[in-house]
Amino acid sequence: MPAPEPFPKIELHVHLEGTVRPDTLREVAKRNDYALPGDLESLYRFRDFAHFIEVWILTTNALQTAEDFRQVVTDYAAEAATHGAVYLEAIFSPAERVVRGVDWDAIFSGYCDGAEEARELHGVEVRLTPDIYRGATAEQAEQVVRYSAKYREQGVVAVGLGGLEAEFPPEPYEPAFALAESLGLGSVPHAGEVAGPASVRGALEALGADRLRHGIRSVEDPGLVSELAGRGTVLDVCPLSNVRTGVVPSLEQHPLPQLVAAGVRCSISTDDPAMFDTDLARDYEAAASLGVSPQAAYEAGLAGALCDDETRARLRQVGDAFPWDR
Repeated sequence: MPAPEPFPKIELHVHLEGTVRPDTLREVAKRNDYALPGDLESLYRFRDFAHFIEVWILTTNALQTAEDFRQVVTDYAAEAATHGAVYLEAIFSPAERVVRGVDWDAIFSGYCDGAEEARELHGVEVRLTPDIYRGATAEQAEQVVRYSAKYREQGVVAVGLGGLEAEFPPEPYEPAFALAESLGLGSVPHAGEVAGPASVRGALEALGADRLRHGIRSVEDPGLVSELAGRGTVLDVCPLSNVRTGVVPSLEQHPLPQLVAAGVRCSISTDDPAMFDTDLARDYEAAASLGVSPQAAYEAGLAGALCDDETRARLRQVGDAFPWDR
């Protein structure tokens, strides 16, 4: 018998730089004459979140040209499609590449071209949500926002905030996110991953978050959890990432069931699948082991997606037509 068709999946939180599998990373690094450590696989065994960030910076600096960025998107769309992905909101961090001498337009045009190819070649809709990195200057943050707005018609829908959450609270980035809102861009900051409820409140109040990337440490404040449920705020939950970086001690101790039981909508994503030895199917399976069905994850993803109405209607049709109870 042929294998059953995979469940349709929506992924709202995937760092494109963290989707590059070791063999492809070596190929790109060789093309760009960039030295990588010999044993990437062992390097990816993370000790903690700070170690992950260190490795992320080291490896992602291999990406330098528009062709690199285009390839990253199309390669991941091809991989995700095999797991049933129909829609992705993908993250990239442009300011860090610019510091290394890469041109803003090369970065944005490469990723946007890749998003177009992902639709044409693999039938996966990709929207882009560039991150401001924590520690960026006000000028760098503004540049990320202005280039994001420049490429709005080519698939950029929102701006995020990522990096060392515990060291850099969200409030100083309020001006950049106010500018983003004025330019028609959404707000999708990381919060509540390695820092607690205060970080989540800052993201909601100072940055006007439309959705929260992670948000799982909200569980430490029952009042905040109730507020998230009441607002209908969707959390991008990445179960296996949280285990790999040590944010939670084990999958069995993940707070996802508590959040869902409290009425918080939780979508499911991989975060950095190549670095965390996971894929979209495995994270959906992890979520299912915690009581979140593929259909519930899809519906939360649809609720949180920042796409246009036409795309949303198409995604809803996909969900409505699929035999979830087979």
